[in-house]
Amino acid sequence: MLTFEPTHQGRYAFMQLGFRPFFFAAITGAVLLGIIWSIIYSFNGQLLRNDYPIISWHAHEMIFAYALAVVSGFLLTAVRNWTGIQTVNGKPLLILALLWLTGRILPFIPDLPFWYLALHEALFLGLVLFFAGQPIVQKRQWQQMAILGKLFLFIPASLLFHLGLMGVLASGKELGIYLALYTLIALILTMGRRVIPSFIENAIGGGFQAKNNNWLDRLSLGLFLVFLVAELYALASSNSTAVFLGGMIALTLFVLHAFRLFGWHHRHLWQHPLLWSLYLAYAWITIGFLLKFLVVAINYNPWAAVHAFGYGGIGLITAGMMARVTLGHTGRNVFAAPAILPLVFGLLTVGTVLRVIMVWLLPEYYQIWILAAQIIWVVAFGVLLVVYAPMLIKARVDGRYG
Repeated sequence: MLTFEPTHQGRYAFMQLGFRPFFFAAITGAVLLGIIWSIIYSFNGQLLRNDYPIISWHAHEMIFAYALAVVSGFLLTAVRNWTGIQTVNGKPLLILALLWLTGRILPFIPDLPFWYLALHEALFLGLVLFFAGQPIVQKRQWQQMAILGKLFLFIPASLLFHLGLMGVLASGKELGIYLALYTLIALILTMGRRVIPSFIENAIGGGFQAKNNNWLDRLSLGLFLVFLVAELYALASSNSTAVFLGGMIALTLFVLHAFRLFGWHHRHLWQHPLLWSLYLAYAWITIGFLLKFLVVAINYNPWAAVHAFGYGGIGLITAGMMARVTLGHTGRNVFAAPAILPLVFGLLTVGTVLRVIMVWLLPEYYQIWILAAQIIWVVAFGVLLVVYAPMLIKARVDGRYG
């Protein structure tokens, strides 16, 4: 087993490894950003600068603030395990976390040039890429470059978004958000394929093997790339052929990933909240592809697919992974999860149903469903914060570094 005992350990466990400050930032951000969004959207609060569209801000913060905090914390921790090299810690990690924090404050400063926000975010993304990539390059673990490549895509996505804010590129905001969203989905599908089957096998035991197929891996990856190009081209050009192609590929991806989920299923996984949360999250992403098809087939509300991907898929899988990674990297037993976790994951599941399905079944209560989903999101991550903040702040229970 690898052990890490840096010469200068530092006084505070909070800055010893990337998951600590960034998971804390993500969970706290989920609560505070959720409250701010509810005040702005549901109660017409005038908190944001007037020239920053509120929907654009919400989409940006959910992806580039919340989700990227989780991705940053995960990668800056996983890379240490992959390479055996200590990743960024101490004061440099603190500076990186403060960059993330100031990025949340800047949009509320009136008249601050949008190019400043763009440069600030590019600096943060570039540093995360550097700190995650340096050990991988040093150890020549080229098989991990696909993960770094996906992380790199957030830089042009951020640039496109801010060019849209500045009025330089008409569809820039939408292109940037969707490029970032689908990059996140690609990361989740890639990492989910790596870890979810093994997590299920380890927890279930008894010789159970989750079924995987090489042809399914290759086909789903290739089709997702075509789907991404078709979706972005449709956004940029409103080309009807691209819209239709994206919808048909989305239907195919739904079938492929549903088949994969079927091969992974075991009835006993529902006894383990750290398993069924990941499994349900993957299922919501799969449903998201079906909803993308329904947008083309029956003109279904496009926001339903976005929130199946975002609220259900990204929200649930990031909560589940943060819960599991924190237990493992603070010296705790991942098979003895806190008893409150089923409530957290159950709330996020209910919130997704309200935001994705109930707004369609009973549209006359649309605003009520939206507000309820917002409140549920805040409560779920509020509970997670209360339970996990002490683990993230305090030293490992086994006394080791990290």
